[in-house]
Amino acid sequence: MSNVNVFRKTILITGTSSGIGLATAKFFHQNGWNVVATMRNLKAARPELLALAEINDASQPRLILECLDVTDTTQIKASIEAGIRHFGKIDVLVNNAGFAQNGVLEGISSEKVKEQFAVNVFGVMDMTRAILPHFRANGGGGVINVSSGTGLWALPLGTMYSSSKFALEGFTEALSYELASQGVFVKSVIPHGGVTETDFAARFLDSTPKEPDYRAVIEKAGVSSSDVAKVIFEASTDGSDRLRYMIGVDTREFLEKRYNSKSDEDYMEFMRAFFPPVNDEDVEAWRKTQK
Repeated sequence: MSNVNVFRKTILITGTSSGIGLATAKFFHQNGWNVVATMRNLKAARPELLALAEINDASQPRLILECLDVTDTTQIKASIEAGIRHFGKIDVLVNNAGFAQNGVLEGISSEKVKEQFAVNVFGVMDMTRAILPHFRANGGGGVINVSSGTGLWALPLGTMYSSSKFALEGFTEALSYELASQGVFVKSVIPHGGVTETDFAARFLDSTPKEPDYRAVIEKAGVSSSDVAKVIFEASTDGSDRLRYMIGVDTREFLEKRYNSKSDEDYMEFMRAFFPPVNDEDVEAWRKTQK
């Protein structure tokens, strides 16, 4: 452990192989933090992350890579211990690892439901529970959960992902009250309207027309992973007790209606008009377009 790096703040981030996690690891390192970058498979580490792990500062790197599947409590314990051993302490935990699955509930197996919650909810809980004794011993710390707009409003065909993010939002808010007395802040960063530079976005772009004009329009429809990383940095460093940090494009006005409708009835009227029930004629018309 370096005498220089021990005076820097340290962040542990889950899910840094791509997207928001990767951008966050790079941004915090750029801004002088020590970084514990974790991912399920270290072979998936991007070259730029591997390069940062090779840069020595005061005889040791300020970024270390750790193998971590958030559904594995043994790996959770090991990654936290590695960060503490290397940097002396951990100041902030960013629970970013997660995944989305789409489809109607009837077609999703119970195993897939459990997998969704194991990563997006229970993994967050296990990570947080494991690091809390360290935070309390050091007189404070911070937990930032990367959520989603679909944790505030629900969308059809996103039943599992949306329900996992609703659960995450409830957990984050309740925990923020619980840990305030311990000097530990708990916050939620909520991207919405689409995030570029993620594996999900890449798969979406691959399914779109290849003409540059169309791809440029799609890429501008959301915010970048780098933009989200900056908001995570703000949440980590602004010293406020703010709970939710929104970042995104609200072109469909879901966020506006969620918070500014006069009543729940008004909100539901808007959402139901946006997603009207599908009848047999609609299904048949869709089938014809698939032939």
